[in-house]
Amino acid sequence: MSDFLTAPRPIRRVLIANRGEIACRIIATCHRLGLTAIAVHSEADASARHVRLADEAVAIGPAPAAESYLSIERILAAARASGADAIHPGYGFLSENPRFVSAIEAAGLIYVGPDAEAVSAMGSKIAARHIAETAGVPVVPGFDGEGADDATLDRAAETIGYPVLVKASAGGGGRGMRRVMRPEDLSAALASARAEAASAFGDATVFLEKLIQNPRHIEVQVFGDGKGGALHFHERDCSVQRNHQKVIEEAPAPNLPDAVRQALFSHALSLTSAIRYAGAGTVEFVMAAGDTHPYFLEMNTRLQVEHPVTEMICGVDLVEWQLRQAAGLPLPLTQDQIRPRGHAIELRLNAERPETGFLPDTGTITRLASGPGLRFDTGVETGDAVSSHYDSMIAKLIAHGADREAALDRLCKGIDGTQVAGVGTNLGLLRDCLTTPAFAEGKATTGFLEATFPEGWRPDPDTLLRLRGSIARAAITGADDPLTRTDSFRIGAATAPGRALLQVVDDYGAAEIALTFGPAPEVSDGGRRLEIDPALTVFKDGNRHTATLRGLSVSAEVRPLAEARLDDRRDTQAEGIIAAPLTGLVTEIRVATGDRVTKGDTLAVMEAMKLVHALPAPFAARVARIAVTAGQTVAQKTILIELEEESA
Repeated sequence: MSDFLTAPRPIRRVLIANRGEIACRIIATCHRLGLTAIAVHSEADASARHVRLADEAVAIGPAPAAESYLSIERILAAARASGADAIHPGYGFLSENPRFVSAIEAAGLIYVGPDAEAVSAMGSKIAARHIAETAGVPVVPGFDGEGADDATLDRAAETIGYPVLVKASAGGGGRGMRRVMRPEDLSAALASARAEAASAFGDATVFLEKLIQNPRHIEVQVFGDGKGGALHFHERDCSVQRNHQKVIEEAPAPNLPDAVRQALFSHALSLTSAIRYAGAGTVEFVMAAGDTHPYFLEMNTRLQVEHPVTEMICGVDLVEWQLRQAAGLPLPLTQDQIRPRGHAIELRLNAERPETGFLPDTGTITRLASGPGLRFDTGVETGDAVSSHYDSMIAKLIAHGADREAALDRLCKGIDGTQVAGVGTNLGLLRDCLTTPAFAEGKATTGFLEATFPEGWRPDPDTLLRLRGSIARAAITGADDPLTRTDSFRIGAATAPGRALLQVVDDYGAAEIALTFGPAPEVSDGGRRLEIDPALTVFKDGNRHTATLRGLSVSAEVRPLAEARLDDRRDTQAEGIIAAPLTGLVTEIRVATGDRVTKGDTLAVMEAMKLVHALPAPFAARVARIAVTAGQTVAQKTILIELEEESA
């Protein structure tokens, strides 16, 4: 800590204006450097992991982010009350808000990041395009005339050539972005993108770019000294995405010609130097698959979610670098000392259910344990709640190896040893992604998920059956060896293994299985007979049992089949009942009692984990009852609306 005490801008106490995984990540570096870490939290996060890890914590308001984590006034009040010297924004929330930077500087505090001018310049994608062009950095062909009306944009789209991409000038994360394949769809896309951009960022400005279909998404980690000097920490490939949000990231980028790599470094450094950038940033590029000409996409003026893969191959702590730069201390390395070693791959572990269209999931985590050999950056632990108020990402799994093959092998083995229960996650999907030929060969593009799972992802049937068999075996045998049991599930002796007919009900449905005990237990669903691993860990959680295999986690109830058929207790929804598909906020009710609706009409809109979900009518009907009001937070399966079919 002595360096920070005697620095040109001394830092002793750092307030982290964030939550979750990134707040925990920053706290770890502060503690290693001997700095006091101060957490802020909403009412919903009063007992969150980042609060428990911090040296001190300050409450800043109710659960909605707009009233807590997005409130500049409340963050600054917390900084004053806690005696903080510096504020680290993390990523998301206020991390790319120039008003936040200016307010911190006006309060006489240190902002751990670039100045307001740089944040503002790069926060507008239109302004960033102009700066990049001036710096000689190639940009995607497009039209960025501010204030252009629909007629002007329509002519510009014809000049660019379809397909085009409508993009919000502010913000990121895919919000305010629409693909337009045909001229007749442009007007609706413009209206939709503007509305979403205005809601998400307070700025409805949009522009057009040529849609580079199925490209690679490659970015360069940069670090500026604020005086025109800049370093790079090599590149990352972030091509595996869903709805323009990254899912898998790796460094360095596979199958990238060295000439392209050097061009990326040159372009990124030129842009960083042009704006006299200070601190960590990321310059993002897109490049058509098989092409050698990258185009500038945008610059993120903050730490990226995927920064761990860069840290792993370069052997640095980027948060430490940020804090040193903010304190006015010299940077630890020169460009020729930043040498990549090996390969690293990161997965974003989200609380969501890929098999149901990636609906976010909420609840209490009943078990969370990472597999061996992984760096596990997490914002939650066993016993923590996953709230509907914030982003669905709960952790990151990162593997490093001597080369890409070694990193991939370590990551797969680490996933196989990871356990998550209590909420649904995307880990099974991610495990399946890693073994596809396209990813294994380093040929993934932004269309990877759609191409790999054109009908949507479903769990591997054999893996699911094996998990159900293991759960059923554990549920009916408890801790005893089934060969020594004397109840009805054992028939005969060890030479005549017992057989049980069971019903297993889990998030993937209800299944009727036959379980055979013995030294090599087997499970059958009538069409397949598979061996199950007696050593697979199964644990009890209330009246359910949970097990994980190859990243797929299943939590199930088990009953004798005869009992299940007599008294079928499977959860069915009455026809015409519209229930909440997830825990979240009802933002709109678009119908009134007595209204007639047709199939597909939107009845209500819900929001959870920053995602919007429209609830359609399943058939033509009359609205018989509305059970909730807009602005109400409801639990999953809460009845919202009741419909009744009208007689002919």
